[in-house]
Amino acid sequence: MSLINPNWNDLKIFLEVARCGTLGGAARRIRCDQSTISRHINRLEEAINAPVFERDNQGLHITARGQALLEYVEAMEANVVALGELLGGSHKEPSGTVRVGTMEGIASMYLAGEFVAFSQRFPKISVELVTTTQQMHVNQREADVFLSFFPPEGKSLDVVPIGQFPLHLFASPDYLAKHGAPQELTDLLDHQFASYVDDLIQLDTVRWLEEVIARPKISFQSSSMIAQLFASVAGAGIVMLPSFAKAERFGLVRVLDAHVRVNRTIWMTVHRDLQYLPRIKAVTRHLQDTISRDFPLP
Repeated sequence: MSLINPNWNDLKIFLEVARCGTLGGAARRIRCDQSTISRHINRLEEAINAPVFERDNQGLHITARGQALLEYVEAMEANVVALGELLGGSHKEPSGTVRVGTMEGIASMYLAGEFVAFSQRFPKISVELVTTTQQMHVNQREADVFLSFFPPEGKSLDVVPIGQFPLHLFASPDYLAKHGAPQELTDLLDHQFASYVDDLIQLDTVRWLEEVIARPKISFQSSSMIAQLFASVAGAGIVMLPSFAKAERFGLVRVLDAHVRVNRTIWMTVHRDLQYLPRIKAVTRHLQDTISRDFPLP
C-alpha cells in the first residue's frame, strides 16, 4: 500500500477554508487570492484521492473524509503551537494572545473588570474578550476559551463547571412606588417586565424569567441584558438579572428574594491540545480562581 503524504501547506489552507466556510473568507484571513487557495485544495484532494469539500450554489460543505482529516490537522496545528511555545523556553514569562468568548452580560458587567488585575500580573498576555449570543466553537478556533451557561459538546474539548450564580428579580424604587411591591409570586401577574426578544433568543439557558412566571406582561424587550437593566432602572418594569450584574449599584432593589430560586452553572471549555500552554493555562486559572471565589459551586 502506497504512503499518502499530503503537503503541510495544503493542510494549513484546508484548515482555514474549513473554519471560514468559503474560499473568499480563507483568502482574506491569510491574505492571498482565491485561485491560490483553490490550487492548494485541489492538490490536497489529488494527494488523498478524495474530495474534502462539496461545492454547490450555497458554497462549500465539508465531506465525511474532509471532516475526518480536519480532526487530525487540528491536532497537528495544536502540537505545532505547543512546540513553538516549548522551544521559546518554559522559563520565560507567558506571552501571546488568548481569545475568551462568552455572553455579553457576564463579559461587560463582570469579566471586563476582573481582567484588569490579570493584565497587571501578566502584561505580556493580550486577552481578547469576545461577546456572542450563541455558542463559540473552541475546536474550530473561534475562541481559545469559551464560558457558557451550558456544557458544549464536541470532540477534543475539556469542559468543566467552574461556578454557579443565582438570579434575582429587580425593580426601581420609582416603579415599585407606582405599582406596589409584589408580596407573593402570584402578584407578578399584575406587573410589567423587561426581558429578551423571544424570537431572537439563541440560547435557551437565558430563558430564566420563564422559571418564575409563565406568561409575563412584557413592557420592554431587548436582545441585550444591559439594555434590559437600564430600562428597568428607568421604570419599565421588573427584570431578572444574574447576581454578577450587581444591579444594586444602579439603584435597583430585589423583589421577592425569598421566593425566587433560579441558578445557572458557568462552564469553561478549552481545547484539550491547548489547555496546558502557559498563556492558556494562566487565563483559565485566573477564570477558575475568580469565578469560584465569587460564585462557588454548591
